[in-house]
Formats: sequence, C-alpha cells, structure tokens
Amino acid sequence: MERHAYAKAGEYTLADLMTVAAGREVMDNEVVFAGTGMPMIAIMLAQKTHAPNLKLIFEAGTFDGRPIVTPTSVGDPRCEGGASRASGLCEAFAIAQRGYVDLGFLGGSEVDEYGNVNTTVIGDYLNPDLRLTGSGGDPDINSFARRTVFIMVHEARRFTRNVSYITSPGWRVKKWPSGEWVHRRELYGRAFRGGPSAVISTAGVFRFDDVTGRMYLDSYHPGKTPEEIRGLCQFDLDVSRTSGETAPPTYEELHIIHEVLDREEIFLPKPRKV
Repeated sequence: MERHAYAKAGEYTLADLMTVAAGREVMDNEVVFAGTGMPMIAIMLAQKTHAPNLKLIFEAGTFDGRPIVTPTSVGDPRCEGGASRASGLCEAFAIAQRGYVDLGFLGGSEVDEYGNVNTTVIGDYLNPDLRLTGSGGDPDINSFARRTVFIMVHEARRFTRNVSYITSPGWRVKKWPSGEWVHRRELYGRAFRGGPSAVISTAGVFRFDDVTGRMYLDSYHPGKTPEEIRGLCQFDLDVSRTSGETAPPTYEELHIIHEVLDREEIFLPKPRKV
C-alpha cells in the first residue's frame, strides 16, 4: 500500500478528515498555540509530516514540546517531553501578547459570516437560553495570533447571521462606544496582526475574503455538496470559489494518527470495519 496514497471512503472517519484538514493549515517553522483535543493531534501530525520545525505551545505553558506519548490535555505533564521550557499560563499568553504566535486553533458554538465566534451564551446575555463554557483563552489567542483556525460542528443554528455574543472578534466588529460596524483592522489599529483564517466544520473548510472579510466555502467534505452546505448557513454563503472536495487523509497520516499519536483512542476513535 502506497503510504502517500489517499485513503478510500470507509477507511477513515469524519474526525480523521477534520484533523488532517486542520493539520494542513500548519506551515513549517511556525509557532502554533494548541488546545486540548483534535487541535493537539492535528498539530502533532503536522510536526511529524510536513512541518518538522514548528514550535508547539501547549496552552498550559509548555514550549516547543515534542512529547513521546500524546498528552490527555494541555495540562498533562507529558506535554513537557522534549520541551525547551515548562512554565505556566501567564508566560504562554505573554508570549502570544508579544506577537510571537503565528497560528492558534480554537473551537466555537456559533459563527457568523465575518468570523465572529461565540462560546459564551445563546440568547440574551443577562437572561440566556443556554449558558456555554465561556471564553477561556479564546479572545486572547484570536486577537494575538496572526491566523486563527476554528474547528466546529456544522449546523444551521451554529452558522448564524448574528451570533448571540461575540466572544472572539472576526473581521467585522462593533466599534465601542458608537456601535458602528467596522473592519477588524480599523478596530485593532497598531495592535492588528491578522484574524480568522479558516473554519473547519463537519461539512467543509471555509475561508475569508481578504478585502470584505466575508466567509466563503473552500472545500466540501465527501458526501456533501456546496448547495447543501449553503443551506446549512443562515447567511448567504459564497460557494462560487469552491475548489472541490476536501482531500482525504493519506494512509501515512492515518497511521500516524491512530498508531503513533492516539493509539488509545482518547480523542479519535479508529474507523470501524462494517
């Protein structure tokens, strides 16, 4: 079996596909900020394939880690394996604040067409229909990193016209105190470094226009169509720039995910043969 060949349908899971798509967002020699779960596997996969020189920061404060065994969380002592420094949250976010982080991976419950993401509440803030997990370090990473990639479940209620609460600002945000909607670059001023780069959902991979900041569909996952995905968004999603299907994992990538990084299936269950 050619290790660089693409796996066939049924030989990988949707989670595998999303992990590989996330890993392909990483470029060599970058400083990448990792959270627990799929982003951790995606970044370590990139480190073992096309980006061997990336510098990995685990959110709890381990720098340039190359753990032998995949940690169960960013606070797992195994994050310190091969690391150049083990410190804490304050130093990790101080490094991000200084502008050293190229790429951060985040999750979200709601996103709008400009990449504004909500992880705080659904409904009115003071009387919410649902209280979510909260911001954590999301707004900091999203503001300090040059690029941010969000990984989300895709449902129409999540890809909404207006998020209930802006936890992590996108490309078009309200300027305080006027409430005027302005481009992120104007709001951040001299502190501007970049913004949302991609959203990887259970339906496809989305990117943002360089000028308008509006989301567009880049690739659709096997089994989906651009029009179907467009119908799963409350806003008018641009599907005119779609490049085609999301490239499947290679056999080498699947081997690294399941036999090297996550052998115990802590984050990614292996494909089950029917």
